[in-house]
Amino acid sequence: MLTQPIKKFIEIFSALPGIGVRQATRLAFKLIGEGRNRIEEITQAVSDLRYLKTCSQCFFVHQNKDNICDICRDPKRNKNLIMIVEKETNLISIEKTKKFNGLYLILGDLSKSGDLDSGKKLRLNHLKHLIKKEGQVEEIILAFNPTTYGDLNASIVVKELQGFAKKISRLGRGIPTGGEIEFADPETLSQSLERRS
Repeated sequence: MLTQPIKKFIEIFSALPGIGVRQATRLAFKLIGEGRNRIEEITQAVSDLRYLKTCSQCFFVHQNKDNICDICRDPKRNKNLIMIVEKETNLISIEKTKKFNGLYLILGDLSKSGDLDSGKKLRLNHLKHLIKKEGQVEEIILAFNPTTYGDLNASIVVKELQGFAKKISRLGRGIPTGGEIEFADPETLSQSLERRS
């Protein structure tokens, strides 16, 4: 009943976070209804994503000529304050508060098993190497969601980074247990930053 292009669209888009088969099907028909110009515009926007790079220091995306993002290259940022976040959307949410002026490390999706996979270990080792080069930092803030998995992963990361900072803290509990940083409003995130422990 469905044509091959629609089936392929549904297959690809239903694998994205927050989009299931039903939502992908709706999207396909919505785009078809909007016409070729809209489809071309979206195709170009998706195609342009391939030109983005990942920062060699914090792993955020950028389009600079070198391998460093604008945050890491900013001389006004406090290099003695590092926040470790799970994903890019968490970094964006925290930046919107305008209350944090340090650097970041994007660790990647947290494990529910309580183990750090090889990718996360590599990123933490990269951070350790950077800190060894510059000397112990003042504070590392773990900005993980206040969930069981966030708490479990935070305890693992604390053990990994012991001795690399004078203080290792977590965001305060202005974010409700089970909530997600990505969806918290700027005021709540600001309070969490101020109440970190």
